[in-house]
Amino acid sequence: MNRIEKEGILLYYSIQDTMYLILFWIVIGVIPGVLTIWNIYNFFAKKPKYKRIIAWLTIWIGGFLYYFLYEAGFQPSGDWKEAVYVYETHYSISSQYGWTVVVPVILGLIALLILYSVQADRQPPLFAAFLIAFVVIFNVISIAFAIQIGNQMKSHSDGFVNMFLYLYQFNLFVLSVSAVKNHMREQIKLYQSRRKNAESTKMAWLYCRIRCFERYPVLVFACFFFIIAVFEILFILAGQGADAPIKAFTDTADWTFSQQIPPPPMESSGHYLCTVAAGGHKKIVKPLRYGTRRGQTIVVNRQLCIANAFEEWIQEKSPKIHKAIRNFYDRYGYPVSRHITTPLRADVVYFLMKPLEWVFVVFLYFVDIQPEERIRRQYVLKNHIKNSLKRW
Repeated sequence: MNRIEKEGILLYYSIQDTMYLILFWIVIGVIPGVLTIWNIYNFFAKKPKYKRIIAWLTIWIGGFLYYFLYEAGFQPSGDWKEAVYVYETHYSISSQYGWTVVVPVILGLIALLILYSVQADRQPPLFAAFLIAFVVIFNVISIAFAIQIGNQMKSHSDGFVNMFLYLYQFNLFVLSVSAVKNHMREQIKLYQSRRKNAESTKMAWLYCRIRCFERYPVLVFACFFFIIAVFEILFILAGQGADAPIKAFTDTADWTFSQQIPPPPMESSGHYLCTVAAGGHKKIVKPLRYGTRRGQTIVVNRQLCIANAFEEWIQEKSPKIHKAIRNFYDRYGYPVSRHITTPLRADVVYFLMKPLEWVFVVFLYFVDIQPEERIRRQYVLKNHIKNSLKRW
């Protein structure tokens, strides 16, 4: 292969990598940005465009990306009483009291979706007031959670992840204010028209009492405090205590409102594919040589080298994607390694990983100019000791 052909191949893969990165940023950056601008426009516009569709897209797409980036960025892995690895954090909401926060949040999101999906003239006044009250409660919890994760934001270098987490919560706040404002405006118009047509003197008196913005919020706040009272009763009956929502934030470690001191963090024990290579039957896992990992000598087979070569390529081309993959692997790989205690279990994991190994090989042969060279150089002994496994 001459120099021109090599340069052409390098250019091809460079363009391909650029396209992958562009697609990644469209999904992670452009779509949330466009939805944010659209939500702000609809908030101020007299005639909002596609507000229902945009609201649904914001809630669902934003929620999915929020969860993915939150898990990848913070790696919450246990309550404050549990020891977690150095790269992980404890739960930001206590699992014991978490339902006291999760239930109101779910009800608030459902209420917000109903406000955007059902016209005001099809909602009974008291039902609408309860919907708005649930939305208010949801936003109070959302603001508290934003403050809760604030201190961990400072310790993470990935500013884009931090920005997106708050960007999603900002969008939910804008959607909530917009929904409440528009709904109350429509309800007032309905009350005024119904008052004129009311045949009953009592109904006319009721419409008169809530005919303006200054009086309608009283009904909303009455519903708000009624819901709070009902929740408090439920918390007490469930044995959680009236202050359960507060304990959900404070009975944690690592976060802004945390008041507990966790056990010392654990160091990573090892790579579970390393465990497979060293612990399986040699006729099955096929160990090749010794290698070096974090200064320690390990047994290396081809499956381990291929997986690490794939990870190395991802790290070179997109460090942020690599970080998410690495965190996911660390979170689930190390616990798996603790259960690979017999050669038979190592053999089973080896076979389970085979399809993924083939995917990695095909991927490397598509994107890398010298895939075998990349695979070969993984975990090479730094002291160049002869690493044959003849004694096996």
